[in-house]
Amino acid sequence: MLRVDAGDPCTYCDGMSRRSFVQLGVAGMASLGLPGLLQARQQSAKARDTRVILIWLDGGPSHMDLYDLKPEAPAEYRGFWHPMKTNVAGMQISELFPRQAKVADKFSIVRSLYHDNGDHFAGAHVMLTGRWGATGSDTTGRSPGIGSIVARTAGARTSGMPAYVAVPYGSSVGLRPGYFGANYIGQHFDPFETDGDPNSKDFQVRNLKLPGGLTIDRMGDRRSLQKSFDTLRKDVDISHTFDAMDHFEKQAYELVTSAEVRKAFDLSSEDEKLRERYGRHNWGQSTLLARRLAEAGVTFTTVHYGGWDHHWDLKAGMENLLPKVDAAVGTLFEDLAARGLWEKTLVVLCGEFSRTPRMNDGSGRGTPGRDHWGNSMFCLLGGGGVKGGVVVGSTDAKGEAPIERPITPQDIHATIYHALGIDPSIAFLNHQGRPVAAIDGGTPIRELL
Repeated sequence: MLRVDAGDPCTYCDGMSRRSFVQLGVAGMASLGLPGLLQARQQSAKARDTRVILIWLDGGPSHMDLYDLKPEAPAEYRGFWHPMKTNVAGMQISELFPRQAKVADKFSIVRSLYHDNGDHFAGAHVMLTGRWGATGSDTTGRSPGIGSIVARTAGARTSGMPAYVAVPYGSSVGLRPGYFGANYIGQHFDPFETDGDPNSKDFQVRNLKLPGGLTIDRMGDRRSLQKSFDTLRKDVDISHTFDAMDHFEKQAYELVTSAEVRKAFDLSSEDEKLRERYGRHNWGQSTLLARRLAEAGVTFTTVHYGGWDHHWDLKAGMENLLPKVDAAVGTLFEDLAARGLWEKTLVVLCGEFSRTPRMNDGSGRGTPGRDHWGNSMFCLLGGGGVKGGVVVGSTDAKGEAPIERPITPQDIHATIYHALGIDPSIAFLNHQGRPVAAIDGGTPIRELL
């Protein structure tokens, strides 16, 4: 038997139980049809009306320098900075995070995350897809990213909006969309990428501007003409290429012609003081745009913060990057709370792995740095029904491994799915036609629910 949907038996406000489709044999799945199954799950997922903003720290941020400082550890471990008290008793974070310290009651920190792999590609693959697969010697993605699964399962929270957006692009370890992509569930569930620098004065989202000389009326005429060929071309479309093209063409038409979509992507309408609070840099304005998209009804938005591979010059790197993270993330939580969006917008902050607790000698390239480390990591989560002000798990005195409440990437995924109202056992057919569940194991983090 294929267990398609076997999670929390509670019902949603529309009366649908999460056990509505508890068990289906493969034959039963075929008779229902995957589209029918997904439609049923989509109705269930939409009932919760939660959105996700995933801030991806590409390259691997050090837990020892951000959210799990060890002031009592030997100097070569503890690093350059001291921990700072927050507005939550007992929770401390980096002294370079004063803005976040004021809103720590709005987020929680998992300090015992691990996957024991120091390979950029392997780590990114499991963190973004919930499954192992890629390595540095074979970087090919094997599974769909969580955002793509959410897009296919839940769709957009507001009709006409894209379900899944990457600001300014979806990139994991230089691969685009890499492990943010949809893989076997269909290319049309890849993230819609904005491209460009949201902090630029002339920032424009690609595909939201009509080509020269083309009006909305003319575009509509072209769509009508194109539809007249649909029956003929689909009769010979063995590879379903035209189905994917239809989706892209429809999405492009809807994006270009929708005033609501253009408004959601228009940062120029934001108050300048608020833009300054987020930070007048790519990361800050990308995060502000993510808030606008969540507010407008985009279900899953990812924001790319690159540049975390600090094998040397750790001090200079952190003093450059951490204030930017602090401004963007601290303001995001303030902004979501002020707009009544915190309860229905889950913010997740993580990377593919952490850095070695013991600093190196700089590899001959300057001041000390930290190398790859997947044995102890962090993940920040807040909003969307996830409790704030909680610290989950702990690492040993030198930050080398979890000693309390070990958490896996699959547990993080299961928590995100729980917040969205999606059962992680929902299955999709892979390239071989075999049903594969969204993640390989994992349970929602009970302390956060």
